[in-house]
Amino acid sequence: MGNGVKESTARVREDAEAILPSPVNSKSDHRQVLSSLLSGALAGALAKTAVAPLDRTKIIFQVSSKRFSAKEAFRLLYFTYLNEGFFSLWRGNSATMVRVVPYAAIQFSAHEEYKRILGHYYGFRGEALPPGPRLLAGALAGTTAASLTYPLDLVRARMAVTPKEMYSNIFHVFIRISREEGLKTLYHGFTPTVLGVIPYAGLSFFTYETLKSLHREYSGRPQPYPFERMIFGACAGLIGQSASYPLDVVRRRMQTAGVMGHPHASIMHTLRAIVREEGAVRGLYKGLSMNWLKGPIAVGISFTTFDLMQILLRHLQS
Repeated sequence: MGNGVKESTARVREDAEAILPSPVNSKSDHRQVLSSLLSGALAGALAKTAVAPLDRTKIIFQVSSKRFSAKEAFRLLYFTYLNEGFFSLWRGNSATMVRVVPYAAIQFSAHEEYKRILGHYYGFRGEALPPGPRLLAGALAGTTAASLTYPLDLVRARMAVTPKEMYSNIFHVFIRISREEGLKTLYHGFTPTVLGVIPYAGLSFFTYETLKSLHREYSGRPQPYPFERMIFGACAGLIGQSASYPLDVVRRRMQTAGVMGHPHASIMHTLRAIVREEGAVRGLYKGLSMNWLKGPIAVGISFTTFDLMQILLRHLQS
């Protein structure tokens, strides 16, 4: 009888261990988190630097009432190069790096952790989550990263749309905003950011993980080639950014209101003002074609770099 009780207790313990996520307390778990943070940071830095000139141009159009076209966008790039020099195309990229490196590190690391937790909860390995939890893991990862790094995103937007004379560096932006507009301005536009991040991050990670899963199933190879990862990432970026783009326009308007002559306003007021002044499609989807160019490139580089860095670090650790 005693043996039966012991066996029953052992089975209960085993069942609980199979369902509940194991605590992150071992050396291997810590190494895995650090590996995800490092891989994510490098992935974000490479991706954003590659498309920084296009990103700056897109922001300038988003926060102004100028009509967007590919011709006007490349004319802006050309005149910026002529008037301010080649490296002015990367103006604000230092602020972008200060934001993107922690953002990407937190997002990718959080995604791995959410996959692990949801995988244990649903009884699946992280890479084989069913569609619902797969979408949820991406949305939670994006929300976590955006919540922790939002003021840096606002600073980057301010630097991208203002002349060099207005803000000399990142710290100058923080000081002027806190003195002239108040500290709460650093979180102005946070709500549309989170509302946009949920579909963007959720669909991006969901699409990428789904394409990798389908590739394993139909190709018979455990890992896709780097160029296949780039294609999967490009598809993920295209879908994610298209779904969340109107909220991205509203977010940029709210972030730069203090320096672009627009009054600080709520999401709905900003949304109505854009539609009234520029029209629903032309205003809320301004610059989307440029996003279709830069977004897939950036997301493709980001996902591919993260995966390859993870593989490399696992090889080095073993």
